[in-house]
Amino acid sequence: MQPQPSRRRISPRRLAALASVSALTFAVSTSAGHGHLSPGASTAGAGPGSLSRTSAHGPCLISSKREVQMSEGIPTAPGYTRSTGTVRALTLMIDFSDAPGEGDALDRYREFFPRTREWFTTSSYGRLDYRPEIPVPDWLRMPKSFRAYGIERGAPFDPGYRELVRDIVAEADPEVDFQSYDLLNVLVTPNAGPAALDTVLSVTFAGNGEAPTADGVPVSNASFVYSRQDDGSGSYDLTGYRVLPHENGHVFGLPDLYTAEGGGAVGHWDIMSEDWGANNDLLAWHKWKLGWLDASQVGCAANRGTREYVLTPLARAGGPKLVFIPLNAHSGYAVELRTRAGNDEAVCRPGVLVYRVDANVDTGMGPITVYDSRRDSGGCTRAPNVHAELSDAPFTPGESFEDRGAGIRVAVTAAGAEEYRVRVTRTSRS
Repeated sequence: MQPQPSRRRISPRRLAALASVSALTFAVSTSAGHGHLSPGASTAGAGPGSLSRTSAHGPCLISSKREVQMSEGIPTAPGYTRSTGTVRALTLMIDFSDAPGEGDALDRYREFFPRTREWFTTSSYGRLDYRPEIPVPDWLRMPKSFRAYGIERGAPFDPGYRELVRDIVAEADPEVDFQSYDLLNVLVTPNAGPAALDTVLSVTFAGNGEAPTADGVPVSNASFVYSRQDDGSGSYDLTGYRVLPHENGHVFGLPDLYTAEGGGAVGHWDIMSEDWGANNDLLAWHKWKLGWLDASQVGCAANRGTREYVLTPLARAGGPKLVFIPLNAHSGYAVELRTRAGNDEAVCRPGVLVYRVDANVDTGMGPITVYDSRRDSGGCTRAPNVHAELSDAPFTPGESFEDRGAGIRVAVTAAGAEEYRVRVTRTSRS
């Protein structure tokens, strides 16, 4: 996760930070293991237990055929936190002798809540009951200075990070039963370390079964948020919290969609791509992956021929949301309808979004690519710090996407206030 200023050149220092974060993600966000802090709790991850599907969806359940740290494949691999039902998020605010917490620790908590909870409620159509809990409502002082831990961009097996986690557990343990929680949020005092625009420290360790233990269970799904995610637009009070739902997306098994070059592959169409600037939602593919869509809301266009589909706005509960067109066992095209509603504030051209999903591509390396209906247009948004070029990517009536090599065509045939119609044609079977 990283901030990216729009409409201005990214410095070489910034690009180096982005490349480092992409490489780092393999180590911190994605290793498989126990996804729940509590042993014997319900199955972690969306996974086979909560993914809604029928036998007709079989060709669309793409998977990785090689070692991928955090795959876009469906169903989600075991080892991550549940993404449906009630999820209890242990939230701790920590500070250091050389970076004492400024003001009330609850002010730091309020930077992220209740908005993070509300974001998940809206995005999941109420299927995720995300409950942040603060059994220690004060700053939790670490026994060593921040500098002494030697934390830069963080990796779970680095001695400094392992020591920090152990110290957090030791300091919190008298008041916290770690077995009672599904994930851990560590809100670090923002004066520890450099500003987010200079170096990205916020990070998530997901599915890390080799993590230090607390009350007999590994602290295997934990998000650490450091300096304030100020995008420079003057809207921090409205947008700064969104680094946390992005980081929590990893504990639910979602990969980073940005690359070393920034958010150019997906733009502002998913919070796992850009989590700064105006509010944005998750792609429909991710909502199916997380168990937030029913089987009846997902069409699988695997057979040769032409078929018409109805799509309703992704922000609204109910109705068909996603059509997937598999190319092979590990990739395919996804089709959905995006409008300016719900968590989507920056949509300036409503329409049908088409993107390719590849389960063989690692997190931070571009597992999803959005196709632009108006390439090189400069986009339609003027919202600060939103990737402008892809902002007008959706297709509208009379426009179509075509992959001639694969024999696939998606045409938008009609649009109304409540639904769009698309015609999918494929000349070969997947």
